[in-house]
This record gives sequence, C-alpha cells and structure tokens, in this order.
Amino acid sequence: MIKNFLQELRTQRWDDHRYYHHSRINQSLHFVSSVSFLVAYVMLFVDPMVSALLGWLVSMTSRQAGHFFFEPRGYDHVNHATHEHKEEIKVGYNLQRKVVLMAIWALSPLVLYFDPTLFGLFKPWVSFADFTRQVAKVWLAVGIGGLLFRTVHLFFIRDIETGLVWMTKILTDPFNDFKLYHKAPLFLLKGELIDPGLEKHVKHA
Repeated sequence: MIKNFLQELRTQRWDDHRYYHHSRINQSLHFVSSVSFLVAYVMLFVDPMVSALLGWLVSMTSRQAGHFFFEPRGYDHVNHATHEHKEEIKVGYNLQRKVVLMAIWALSPLVLYFDPTLFGLFKPWVSFADFTRQVAKVWLAVGIGGLLFRTVHLFFIRDIETGLVWMTKILTDPFNDFKLYHKAPLFLLKGELIDPGLEKHVKHA
C-alpha cells in the first residue's frame, strides 16, 4: 500500500513538472516560492499570521504568476498534448480553478473591510495592525480550506488514495520544487527561456 502511494506521488509530481513547468521563468518563480514557503512553514510554529501573509503575498503570488503569465499554453509538442487536454486531466487546481481560488483570496480583505466582524466571527478591528492580522486569519482559512476542499473532492471524483496523494504532494511541493528548480535562475540568466531537458526526460520516462 505504501509502495503504491509513493509511486502515485512520483507520478503526480512528474506529470506536474512535465506538463506545467516548461518555462525557466516559471521554474525560477517556483524556486522563489519554495524558499518563501519553507520560511512560512517555520513561521507557522512561531506566528501563524505572519506565515499566512508570507505564504499568500509572496509564495502563492510568485508561484501562480509563473503559471498564468509565463508558461506556454500552445500545443505541447514535448508531451503531444493540447493545453485544453492538460487542463482537463489536471489532478489538482487547473487554471480555471486557480482563478476562483485567487479571486476568493483577493476579495476576502474587502469583505473584512466592509464588515469588520466578518459576519460575527471577529471582534471589530480598530487599527491597521488589527485589520492585517484578521486578514491573515482569513487567508490561513482560505489556504487550509482550498487544500481540504480539493482533497475531499478528489475522494469522490477519483478515489481516496488520489486525494491523499495530491494533498501530500501539495504540502511537500516546496521541498520538491527547491530541489528541482534551484538552478533555474542560473539558466535564465544565461538566456534559456524554455527547459531543453524536458523533451529528453519525457522520451526516456
């Protein structure tokens, strides 16, 4: 059972890398995101609110900017797949789902601004510092909620193992991305915009 779990984890990681990380800019932003997330993980035990702010304002924005603005969306000649096909088979959050998640994240401070109690959940904020920490609490809830929602969703549309593997992948992505993409900024500085090694790896996979 553990062997199957680890194999599925490797498969999900490999599919994510080969389908969605062709751009060296995207890879470099994922490296930045991974470092930021690792710091956020440490801060989670020190100050969860700071961890949430760092995770969303730096880690998630850099990570998703790489996907939205720099990753090629044309026909994938390396994997012989259209962008639409990749979006359809994406296990986790595809671009459409990410738009919804990021919209919830971006709009949540406005809700808190106009309703300082957030429907009675909080004491009304009285200073910018109070407002910031309450926003951080909301963002922490959005992050945990987004992770759990898709995990449980996968229980029903796929199976329990797929959902648990995906959740494990997401939680360990910062470590894996650091390992995979720590050299990407160097390649980018050399003028390499697309990872040339992907085609070789796909052919030998």
